[in-house]
Amino acid sequence: METPRVSCSYLNSFVNHNVLVVGKVVQLRGESAIIDADGHITVNLNREAHLVGGNAAQIVGKVMPDLSIKVLSAQDLGVDVDFELAQKVVEVTQEHKDIFGGGGQ
Repeated sequence: METPRVSCSYLNSFVNHNVLVVGKVVQLRGESAIIDADGHITVNLNREAHLVGGNAAQIVGKVMPDLSIKVLSAQDLGVDVDFELAQKVVEVTQEHKDIFGGGGQ
């Protein structure tokens, strides 16, 4: 099954599931970061995650009960990312789960 693309507003439907999020790194805090993906999401980083504040990032991880994400993989995407387009992709994939898969609960 594909990992569903989500943003902040969809997290509550994917608790204990793996998701993919594209957002802007707004704050780094040691072993965690805040990502803005149509709302702020706390991501708990692993040792391989090397994010840069102000850059976009693609996060694959497990949604925890507190709606934070435990990172499985993180990729820096630089500064040239269209966040409006990324959000539209999330909305389309969530509206058409029969095509794109990724049903949470």
